[in-house]
Amino acid sequence: MLDIRYPIGFMFTLLGLIIAVYGLATGSSGIYQKSLGLNINLIMGLIMLVFGLVMLFFAFRKRKK
Repeated sequence: MLDIRYPIGFMFTLLGLIIAVYGLATGSSGIYQKSLGLNINLIMGLIMLVFGLVMLFFAFRKRKK
């Protein structure tokens, strides 16, 4: 049976990577003035990337047992 952590981990890793790259690409533009100058796309992309990698880590760790 498929562990739910695989699709969740892959989805969050891929989406986090896309959003983080977009945040890096638009880092010096003026679109972040409304968010007090914080690069929200980069921050949330990295958080989602870390969450996805943690989910994949636990999914692969369980499979080895």
